[in-house]
Amino acid sequence: MEKLSDASRLQPALAGFIFATRWLQAPLYFGLIVAQTVYVYYFLVELKHLIVGVQGMSETDIMLLVLGLIDVVMIANLLVMVIVGGYETFVSRLNLQDHPDEPEWLSHVNAGILKVKLAMALIGISSIHLLKTFINAPHMTEATIKWQVLIHLTFVVSALAMAYTDRIATVQRTAH
Repeated sequence: MEKLSDASRLQPALAGFIFATRWLQAPLYFGLIVAQTVYVYYFLVELKHLIVGVQGMSETDIMLLVLGLIDVVMIANLLVMVIVGGYETFVSRLNLQDHPDEPEWLSHVNAGILKVKLAMALIGISSIHLLKTFINAPHMTEATIKWQVLIHLTFVVSALAMAYTDRIATVQRTAH
């Protein structure tokens, strides 16, 4: 009987400790913020190349550079979703209620929705890469183009499967 009492006293402390370990993820999100800073720097460098070199560029070169800038922005958006959504979902609430800049999607984010949003962002990024490949097709091997199309289609099918799985789980949760 005494051992059961010791175990029942230990359980809340152990549960509290395990719950507190979620804060181990905070440095990971900080690292992603540093990575985003690197992308901002890269964006500015590429923007400078576009502005300074525009006179000697063809329309295709300009289009490829602009698509590269769009790609960087989409990756930065992906980072924001992971940083803000992941922190809110897995570490701690951000308490942004009534903040004028609170992202609309943050109020109803959960792990399933975050995964689907991330998958959709990856499809967008992959689409930009594929567009760059098609524009630059004369300089690409046929095998490279085929692999990029296959990888893009894999992202699309994976995103559809995740969205479908999340929808099934949501329907099952609301049915109970």
